[in-house]
Amino acid sequence: MLILGNDDVSQLLTMERAIAALEESYRGIVTGEGVCRPRIDISIPTSDPAKTYRWGTMEGGSTRGYFAIRMKSDVIYETVKGGAATEEKYASRPGLYCGLILLTSIENGEPLALLNDGLLQHMRVGADGAIGVKHMARKTARVVGMLGSGGMARSHMEAFGCVRDIRRLQVYSPTRANREAFAGEMRDKHGIDVVACERPEDIYRGADIVAALTDSTKPVLEGRRLEKGAHLVNIGGGGLPDAESLRRVDVYLRFGNAPPPVGREQALDDEYLTWAARATSAKPRKRAHGVALPGKVVWLADIVQGRHPGRTSEDQITYSERGNLQGAQFHALAAIVYEKAKQAGAGRTIPTEWLLQDIRD
Repeated sequence: MLILGNDDVSQLLTMERAIAALEESYRGIVTGEGVCRPRIDISIPTSDPAKTYRWGTMEGGSTRGYFAIRMKSDVIYETVKGGAATEEKYASRPGLYCGLILLTSIENGEPLALLNDGLLQHMRVGADGAIGVKHMARKTARVVGMLGSGGMARSHMEAFGCVRDIRRLQVYSPTRANREAFAGEMRDKHGIDVVACERPEDIYRGADIVAALTDSTKPVLEGRRLEKGAHLVNIGGGGLPDAESLRRVDVYLRFGNAPPPVGREQALDDEYLTWAARATSAKPRKRAHGVALPGKVVWLADIVQGRHPGRTSEDQITYSERGNLQGAQFHALAAIVYEKAKQAGAGRTIPTEWLLQDIRD
């Protein structure tokens, strides 16, 4: 069995391949060759009333040969910076995180690999952003307006460049040093014009793609500032853009919904489901959103299969999101990393027998 870290992932998985693999995996859900379920969270209060333990999993597989479960073990708490509430997390101690992907074979049930999820997590979310841009942004999209300058911002800039000829980035984040360092890094890496904006409202001017990529618990987009023809990508902010952004959206692309369990006709469109200890006394957690704009939604399968054109006007404002297909992502990307690692002799190994036994459950 292979043990693969983030350094291995960085050498073995490209953003272009990640985008293609996720589109293929989403098509597999539509055809019935793939399966996944919504994210499941277990929430338990810690001895510190300001902190909560959260265990999260998402899983899926396909007839192509692989199954994967992604597992997260976090202590969650909120902080307020500059008047904005953000969700912080750690495992063991601040600055460390526990996210793992277990990849198995559907042919014989054998555990194949255990991967750190950090870099792959950023790549899969960035790839989703690129899929939305690929199908919904104007073909002439050149300018990105971005809120956020962290890991998600980096992965999205790499992903956007795979599907559009990006020439300018306008970025704002609250800490001047962070946004200026990020601007310099993006300028050097991508060879584009980059402006570190002094005010968040400056990122909207002339932006073909507007991306909010923060860990804020509240929406950070300002829909009234969107210009005609903009395409929206939103990560964080409580899961959705602000109400005015949603009101102004003309076409809303959702990649899909997890299929219902066998024997059940009603599929869940929630992004995640939560079970909690001391649920009646715990801080209430808002229901994870489902289909945000039912009257404006178009499905990725309809666009890919030519049943819907997606954007029909250069002036339309569009918005894209994955839906609750997280479980369809990790087997698709982990399988690529695993196969390439086997070819390259990368990673570390442990005896597979350590994870097998001769006592039947």
